[in-house]
Amino acid sequence: MDKQDEAHAVAAVIDRLAKKFPDTPRTHVEEIVSEEYTALNDGPIRDFVAVLIERAAKVRLRS
Repeated sequence: MDKQDEAHAVAAVIDRLAKKFPDTPRTHVEEIVSEEYTALNDGPIRDFVAVLIERAAKVRLRS
């Protein structure tokens, strides 16, 4: 997955989570997704970054 594809995948994660958590401000969703992205940014395998970000962000948004 190249950086452009990854950016589109992350944007899609933000959109899905914003819809799943409508009571949470979108800026907060974006912040959490960004933090999760940063935490995974140094990983050598990029294919599942969006899935891992979404999973971790959901956990944080539920709490």
